[in-house]
Amino acid sequence: METSSAGQPATQPSSAEGPSAAGDPLDAVGQAFSRLRRASALSVGSPVSRKDMTRTLVLNIVDEGPERDGQEITVGVVAERLVVDPSVASRMVTDCISAGYLIRAASQQDGRRTILQMTDEGLAMLAAFRRHQRAAFEFITQDWPDGERRQLARLLIKYVDSVAQAQGASVEG
Repeated sequence: METSSAGQPATQPSSAEGPSAAGDPLDAVGQAFSRLRRASALSVGSPVSRKDMTRTLVLNIVDEGPERDGQEITVGVVAERLVVDPSVASRMVTDCISAGYLIRAASQQDGRRTILQMTDEGLAMLAAFRRHQRAAFEFITQDWPDGERRQLARLLIKYVDSVAQAQGASVEG
């Protein structure tokens, strides 16, 4: 066992800080995002099932709607935004339809195409999931000063908005 100069056991960085916490925080961001994704199903209140976690990915895309004029939300758009194979997106969408969260409808722009629309049950499920996410955020940051909690929320939203802008620029460029 390692000891410090005072003869006490040497302390390792806690797992909450991660191995890169002592260095440049920018070097630790990727690892932190990975850990955050793995922890996204934190059980606060009523737990969210793995299946519902997957369903909310699809429901959020349908709820967010088109990113540009003339775009409709189709299975292809879901696949594009989730960066998955169209067959995977199709299975995910079919599961949401089977659960009663989505319906297929005819496109008003092209009658050969099918678009996705949220049902009342889908809207209710997404609202419940968002309440769960807020409760998890509040639980995790319960010991933080209110200003820091709000700052993190603002910066996270700003970051996600910048990701969307960068994606749009890379598609156009």
